[in-house]
Amino acid sequence: MPKAFLLINIRPGSEDDVLGNLEGIGEVKEVKRVYGVYDMVVKLEADSMERLKEVMNRRIKRIGNITSLTTLVVVSE
Repeated sequence: MPKAFLLINIRPGSEDDVLGNLEGIGEVKEVKRVYGVYDMVVKLEADSMERLKEVMNRRIKRIGNITSLTTLVVVSE
């Protein structure tokens, strides 16, 4: 099962809006608000790599108030 971690920066004051949008996506398994270089770390799991890419490109990258996003695709566990 393909997995990825997303490192997200968010426009200040918009964290709750972004969190609400992420929680509505079935492939989002965990969301952690963090301090440091990034504002959130998101764990995604999908049935296929194609579905993982689709969720990232068509759902998550279109969420408003995300200012940057770094994707880390898991290659082995």
